[in-house]
Amino acid sequence: MALRKAENPDVTAEPRVEIPMEVVEPLCAVFRRKLKAEGLKYTPERARILDMVMQQEELFEADRLLQELRASGFRVSKATVYRTIKLLQDAGIIQRVLFDQDQAHYQLVYGRRPNDLLIRVDTNEVIPIDLPELIALRERLCREHGLVAQSHRFQVFAVGVDAG
Repeated sequence: MALRKAENPDVTAEPRVEIPMEVVEPLCAVFRRKLKAEGLKYTPERARILDMVMQQEELFEADRLLQELRASGFRVSKATVYRTIKLLQDAGIIQRVLFDQDQAHYQLVYGRRPNDLLIRVDTNEVIPIDLPELIALRERLCREHGLVAQSHRFQVFAVGVDAG
């Protein structure tokens, strides 16, 4: 099922507050460390998949990633793509965004500002939302519990008023 990006630029009422994200180490190093911990190698296929993931600006599906890899002339199996996506998730580099029962979607999260979403499940429209107060709440909750936030995920699943 295809994603539909929201067309309405007026969804965000407040100006975007830039939250600096500090990348402690390069994605490649994070992924290599995860692979080493699992007793796996950093292969050319995994490197190319990571590179293609880093090029994704929006949500992506594993099958679309596979198509893009193959269209670029790179030979890789579907199994390798799916296994690598799971490893990237486990390493905290990408995050699964499940809003479609048929297909999981992913987003790059390491070193990026959290991407909060309003998801219309009746139309598959994905509307990015900006809630500076959510980040403030996240920081306060972590501080109260002696923790430091690394990231968060906020997704609202909704249907149109007339949908039911």
